[in-house]
Amino acid sequence: MRTGGIQEAFEMEDQCGKPSSGSSRLRGKRRKPEKTKKSRERARGEGEIRVDDSSRALQYETVQAVTSGPILRDMAFSSDHHHLYVMSESQLSRVPVEACGQYSTCSECLGSGDPHCGWCVLHNMCTRKEKCERSSEPRRFASDIKQCVRLSVHPSNISVSQFSVTLVLEAHNVPDLSAGVNCTFEDLSEMNGLVEGNQIRCSSPAKREMPRIIVDKGDHQIVQLYLKSKETGLAFANTSFVFYNCSVHTSCLSCVSSPYECHWCKYRHGCTHDPTTCSFQEGRVKKPMECPQLLPAEKILVPVNVVKPITLRAKNLPQPQSGQKGYECVLTIQGNKHRVPALRFNRSSVQCQNTSYFYEGMEMSSLPVELTVIWNGDFSIDNPALNKVHLYKCDAQRGSCGLCLKANPQFGCVWCKGENRCTLKQHCHPENQWLEHNGISSMCTHPRITQITPLRGPREGGTLVTIRGENLGLDFSEIQGNVKVAEVECIPIREGYIPAEQIVCEMGRAETSQYTGNIQVCVGVGECRPEFMAKSSKYYYFVIPRILSIKPNRGPVSGGTIVNITGSHLDAGSNVSIMFKEQPCTYLRRGGLWLTCRTHASLHGTGNVSVSVSIDKAHLQKDLRFEYVEDPSITRMEPEWSIYSGHTPVTVTGTNLDIIQTPLIRAKYNGHETLNLCTVLSSTTMLCQAPELAISLSRQLEVPERPDEFGFKLDDVQALMALNHTNFIYYPNPEFEPLSASGVLELKPGSPIILKGHNFLPPTNSGNGKLNYTVFIGDKPCMLTVSETQLLCESPNLTGRHKVLARVGGIEFSPGVVHITSDSPLSSTAIISIAAAGAMLILAIVMVLIAYKRKSRESDLTLKRLQMQMDNLESRVALECKEAFAELQTDIHELTSDLDGAGIPFLDYRTYTMRVLFPGIEEHPVLKDLEVPGYRQEQVEKGLKLFGQLINNKVYLLCFIRTLEAQRGFSMRDRGNVASLIMTVLQSKLEYATDVLKHLLSDLIDRNLESKNHPKLLLRRTESVAEKMLTNWFTFLLYKFLKECAGEPLFSLFCAIKQQMEKGPIDSITGEARYSLSEDKLIRQQIDYKTLVVNCIHPENEKSPEIQVKVLNCDTISQVKEKILDAIYKNVPHSHRLKASDMDLEWRQGRGQRMILQDEDITTKIEADWKRLNILCHYQVPDNAVMALVPKQVTAYNSVNNSTVSRTSASKYENMIKYTGSPDSLRSRTPMITPDLESGVKVWHLVKNHEHGDQKEGDRGSKMVSEIYLTRLLATKGTLQKFVDDLFETIFSTAHRGSALPLAIKYMFDFLDEQADKHSIHDPHVRHTWKSNCLPLRFWVNVIKNPQFVFDIHKSSITDACLSVVAQTFMDSCSTSEHRLGKDSPSNKLLYAKDIPSYKSWVERYYSDISKMPAISDQDMNAYLAEQSRMHMSEFNSMSSLSEIYSYVGKYTEEIVCALEQDDAARKQRLAFKLEQVVAFMSLES
Repeated sequence: MRTGGIQEAFEMEDQCGKPSSGSSRLRGKRRKPEKTKKSRERARGEGEIRVDDSSRALQYETVQAVTSGPILRDMAFSSDHHHLYVMSESQLSRVPVEACGQYSTCSECLGSGDPHCGWCVLHNMCTRKEKCERSSEPRRFASDIKQCVRLSVHPSNISVSQFSVTLVLEAHNVPDLSAGVNCTFEDLSEMNGLVEGNQIRCSSPAKREMPRIIVDKGDHQIVQLYLKSKETGLAFANTSFVFYNCSVHTSCLSCVSSPYECHWCKYRHGCTHDPTTCSFQEGRVKKPMECPQLLPAEKILVPVNVVKPITLRAKNLPQPQSGQKGYECVLTIQGNKHRVPALRFNRSSVQCQNTSYFYEGMEMSSLPVELTVIWNGDFSIDNPALNKVHLYKCDAQRGSCGLCLKANPQFGCVWCKGENRCTLKQHCHPENQWLEHNGISSMCTHPRITQITPLRGPREGGTLVTIRGENLGLDFSEIQGNVKVAEVECIPIREGYIPAEQIVCEMGRAETSQYTGNIQVCVGVGECRPEFMAKSSKYYYFVIPRILSIKPNRGPVSGGTIVNITGSHLDAGSNVSIMFKEQPCTYLRRGGLWLTCRTHASLHGTGNVSVSVSIDKAHLQKDLRFEYVEDPSITRMEPEWSIYSGHTPVTVTGTNLDIIQTPLIRAKYNGHETLNLCTVLSSTTMLCQAPELAISLSRQLEVPERPDEFGFKLDDVQALMALNHTNFIYYPNPEFEPLSASGVLELKPGSPIILKGHNFLPPTNSGNGKLNYTVFIGDKPCMLTVSETQLLCESPNLTGRHKVLARVGGIEFSPGVVHITSDSPLSSTAIISIAAAGAMLILAIVMVLIAYKRKSRESDLTLKRLQMQMDNLESRVALECKEAFAELQTDIHELTSDLDGAGIPFLDYRTYTMRVLFPGIEEHPVLKDLEVPGYRQEQVEKGLKLFGQLINNKVYLLCFIRTLEAQRGFSMRDRGNVASLIMTVLQSKLEYATDVLKHLLSDLIDRNLESKNHPKLLLRRTESVAEKMLTNWFTFLLYKFLKECAGEPLFSLFCAIKQQMEKGPIDSITGEARYSLSEDKLIRQQIDYKTLVVNCIHPENEKSPEIQVKVLNCDTISQVKEKILDAIYKNVPHSHRLKASDMDLEWRQGRGQRMILQDEDITTKIEADWKRLNILCHYQVPDNAVMALVPKQVTAYNSVNNSTVSRTSASKYENMIKYTGSPDSLRSRTPMITPDLESGVKVWHLVKNHEHGDQKEGDRGSKMVSEIYLTRLLATKGTLQKFVDDLFETIFSTAHRGSALPLAIKYMFDFLDEQADKHSIHDPHVRHTWKSNCLPLRFWVNVIKNPQFVFDIHKSSITDACLSVVAQTFMDSCSTSEHRLGKDSPSNKLLYAKDIPSYKSWVERYYSDISKMPAISDQDMNAYLAEQSRMHMSEFNSMSSLSEIYSYVGKYTEEIVCALEQDDAARKQRLAFKLEQVVAFMSLES
């Protein structure tokens, strides 16, 4: 606070009862000091408050002294009295007593009221007096605003063609200028000034310094004329000076009307400041009245193709001098100039000579044409009245007698009866009769009615009926009392009458016996003659409007609710009024079954009011009530910040929020209002997207800003438009720097991309605020780490050039392009080495072939020896199978005993459909809100709504799909993607989706048969949008069946396979197992192992009883962790469990000893270049050992020293185990024995890779007879037989525990039968194949192979391989062809060879039972589809889906538009035009 009397000021506040420490901003008042000792003392300690005496004080400035908290009353001045020390509870600040330097002009400085500041005149600055040189001399230091320097100049303006003119400047309040001054015209020129008392003489700029006055910016330019002191070198006074340019003016009137000394030279046709340059004395014009000009004329009418002169009145017309050309008229008709010779009669009259004129087209009955009179080639005569010539055609837009006769009588048009056309009287042949306005015969015969609105109305009358037609009289009296509608008198209304064209009449009351009739109009006064009678072809109907219901039936007391009233015949009549008690509801629009209105604020507060509707004179009554509810209130917003561009989420808490239909959040800044949408979650909560702050880009603010107003637009609730209690603040937008100077960043694969910039983390009060960033490399998102100035983006696995796009809030920015290049090509040395290696390889192959010939002889002897062992083996297999089944049954019984509906971890509907529709994509855009920049949001949403209407138009959708499929670049992947996106959009309209699907399937069948393909190939593969849509259709409609019926046997089969596989050894590197259904995943060696029981402590509750877990002594540590987690979290969805990779296995031995067991550590055995993963028997873990899972530690008792050995291999195989991608890609990765990148050591678990030649001789010998172990496939198959049978029986049965067969299956099978009948296909095998390709192979095989689509589970590679065998068996069961099996057939087909005939009979019986069931009516099916749509209405974001589909429109716009224009139905509906509208919206840049 800047004041000497600061303590006194605060004591005064205390006396008023106000606490002195109430604010962190010091406020006070000051006045100019009185010349007393006390005031001078205070002046030395200048501040915000100036206290003159006990009754007068003036506040002149507010200073932020401390950041927060109240200011303490203890203050002190610095020793020089230039600063004041101010304290709060936590801060000491030094505040300057004055800040004079902030004022830049004398008036600002002395008008501020700061007693310490004055104006140092010649130094042109605001300062303390002691800081101003020679301030004691007269007028060098001004302390009063009246002492500011004033400057005037004479003359104050000159022409740009005047140079070095002497100017006299008169200066007031200037000090002694004996040191000299300069005069400066901005940056144009500077010259010495001659001082004479308070006058200074200067010269205007010389010719070379004169500014060029730009023609299109007016006729003058204002520059500042400065006086600059030679003593200080600074300008200390200035005034405005004008340079004007008369030659800018091209017309006499604008020249002489200029405020400057401009004269018009009539004969030179130019404007000048020097009248002596005009050629003739009489040619000089100074007054507007003396200018040559055309006078205002009455409307000049000229019929087309009629030769006619045009005479114009004028004044002061110059007589062309010798050598000058005469007068011409220039008429600009439809852009073309027509020059016509003109004759000057005298100075006041000119005539355009005889000429005929014409204009194109019959759309305009008359055309105003610009008229210019010129002389001497291009000297134009001023036309201040803007006279125009009106060309007209009698027959344009006057196709009937009535329209002809009502034309302007001055046109002279008549109706030529013989020719039945409107023409000039002279053009109508004399023998033809004509009718003319106000002539002897002026009544048009044969009136005709062309249009009537409305065509329905209430019997009570009052309806205003509009009748349009031809020859409906030329005067109101001719039709008055002559109109009947459905035999009821209709009284014409004068205001609505348009002669010859339109009659508006009000209906009288109709009797109950009157229902309908046509409209009759008689033209004329007196008795009606037949030739003057018109009858309509359309009928008018009397109806009884009714109202039934109102929705919503509640809204805020402030009004603004859009109410929808339903009923019948609500579009009848001409006028509607809706009343809520005695208050109107503003009518908006209506249809036959509905009308809408907007409520007003309630006059009587909250409560119920009655609703009534009137249509014309009919009053509709029904007991409808509307409830006015208390207005919503807002209690809290979280967070209370956003960025300038907005579009960040804000959670709003309040009351009665659910009564608002379209809540909007608003901000107002600098007079500009911005809005954004809110979504109501409940009556107390809604989620809003913050509005942007209307800050212009040029300002580039770097400080937080508070909006002038911040609130909500909730219908008509005014109280929340601007919230008083909010502290909502906007932080600067994140700003990105370019990736590089060139815009292209070169990278190696896997290198992170760093986006630099600032403001990435807004500095909110509660710590750095988090913004939701998305960065795309090409079209792939990347994982982000965010700091204040950097975004670290882990680049996806890509190569090539890709655009980088960053999105946050309402911002979308591309910092450049990344060019990801793979490692450099091979060197010449490497190429030579590869060639040498190739030669050696060929030599080795030759040697191997020789050795193979020799070995084959030995193997023949070995095989004979093995023949003897086979019989013993068969009996062993049978025994093993029986024992394994008994053991598995016990475990499966334990597993399934508590597996009821809730125990099976079904995925929710949305996750299940997303995994089937878009496999492998976790966060698909259709699950998110549409992300578009704020400035484009409105256009894009309009475009997408319009596009949604097109998608819901069957003609467009079918044409769109067919066009896409015809494009070469439209890949299989694109077809599947489009099919899935369309189904997400149509989830809420499954009836329509089904109709479209049937059309597409019908087309597909037609094309298949036309192309002479075998009918059985139909629906075999997904090569069209229809086939993928069919899969998706079943996906949507069979979810309930999966949950209620088929899910349980499928989950049991999955659990059984998993448990059976884990009973024997599983190689964690190759994925091979002792027990398998797949030959590819079978361990073909004898592995010695033993089952152990370990007692595990619950990781989340150590005091709970220990859990017994069966493991194998040959399991790796990771496999043991997985088995323990399976036992602890039995029946818990996989995504809710702890992850094995996050836990360490701790072996707790006696006397408190603990050991961390790991797959690799310093005890890991390495032989030659093979490293074996640690297994339980490596650590000599005994039976009944106590184990615990503990959070993963960085170091442990026996861990590897981090600096010497890496965990590369362990992480490699752990990643393989946890891999969650598609099973196919997983299988392609095995065997996964790859060398450790750092040491070159290969890792193995149970078996070494068959292809490595460094195994022991004994191992190689055992591989030769590995086919012996295929019999284990039989054992596993026999064990799992019951579970496979249960699943197949459930799927191929029409009765499921009392549940009916899903309607979708019966409906689709009937459709396929209808198509077969239509194409005369009676082969039962073809029909059978179509049904198999349609449902089992398209839906069930996918679900069996991928149970993770239905359940929340983890599927290992061995489980996947076994499920693939089951799925193949399922496919074979649905086939009608006979499979001839031999010794070379695949093992998976041989495995189920005996079962498949039985399964085939189940399939045939299933299809037969379905065909015998009664057909489903379209009505029942549509009701079922509507119910399914309703249940899952909002699973997907339709706007995002539409945006994704639109990307294909953008790619093939021309082809789609072309196809729509060629299609008849699309042409009728103008679909190509509508699509172009969509494209315009979507491409529109704000």
